[in-house]
Amino acid sequence: MKEIKIFHECTADAKKIRQEVFVEEQGFQNEFDETDDWAIHCVCYVDGVPAAVGRTFRQEDGCFAIGRIAVRKPMRKTGLGRTVVLALEEAAKAAGAVETVLLAQLTAVEFYQTLGYAKAGAIVYDESCPHIQMRKKLSGDLE
Repeated sequence: MKEIKIFHECTADAKKIRQEVFVEEQGFQNEFDETDDWAIHCVCYVDGVPAAVGRTFRQEDGCFAIGRIAVRKPMRKTGLGRTVVLALEEAAKAAGAVETVLLAQLTAVEFYQTLGYAKAGAIVYDESCPHIQMRKKLSGDLE
């Protein structure tokens, strides 16, 4: 059974998944930051076990950012990443968002495109890993 929980803090379950995926598996060193203290966090549980995570927050420009989407390796390709992104979009809309933005690893661009995101910038590097900004209007397609 799949269950989505929204938190206004970075819970131990969220930290565990991000540590496993981004730090241990992908080698990122600067995974946790002060945004974790006030962002909206989503954790997806499967049969009571934390399996996927993400966060959203309002940026200084008023747009909501979605990020830190991570799915534990044994649970990939099961739709959990999609579930987390959609739950975060709903949480952002409830907080007043009309558009979301994210910084996608290049290997995840196609995944985000299936969810309606469009490339919106040049390639940038985060800890030597190439990313690209993507955007989505929550009320419809990008103009």
